[in-house]
Amino acid sequence: MNNTKLENELENINMERPVADNIDNEIIFNKTNKNINIYRYKFTPEFMSELYQFSKIHQYDDRHSFKEAWNLWIQTNETFVESEVKRLTDIGYDGDIIDKMFKSARYYFRKKDTVQKEPQTRRQYISVQKDFLDAMDKHIADNICMREYKPSDGFNDFCSGNSKLLKDEISRLIGINITDNTIIQDKIKKTYKNRYFMMISK
Repeated sequence: MNNTKLENELENINMERPVADNIDNEIIFNKTNKNINIYRYKFTPEFMSELYQFSKIHQYDDRHSFKEAWNLWIQTNETFVESEVKRLTDIGYDGDIIDKMFKSARYYFRKKDTVQKEPQTRRQYISVQKDFLDAMDKHIADNICMREYKPSDGFNDFCSGNSKLLKDEISRLIGINITDNTIIQDKIKKTYKNRYFMMISK
């Protein structure tokens, strides 16, 4: 049975915050009500929302265009920006706040997906019988020293020379409810290729 015959037998917006911004502004007080520490400085939710909207509007701008749009946005929202700068300064942030805003817009929010990705369902593991693996190993060992031996050619030759074994393995897989021809075909091909690369890497 060659490869052709085998084929015939047988496929939200998660607005996470940047690391520097993902812990609440937290002023911890001791019993005497004195400031002890502020662990992280983040923007207010209102400011982050505006920053995010700006970033998505200019998501595909080149760096030069993005910078021009940013400067215009800063000027247009001057009061809003100054209020946020003052708030962060008042709670002790001593870095460049405008630069912090720009980097969040350019390198974080701009690249965030607007759709929550669905978790992928893990494909069921399909095992292959030992005698089938042994036959593959023997075929590969017998042919691997041949010049210009390729797994794809070797697989076709294996299918041709092991017709009954191949039919039995396909029947077994169907018997355990693996009924999709493409999945069966891919599994057998991949198994042969994996055995080949395991053998040449020894």
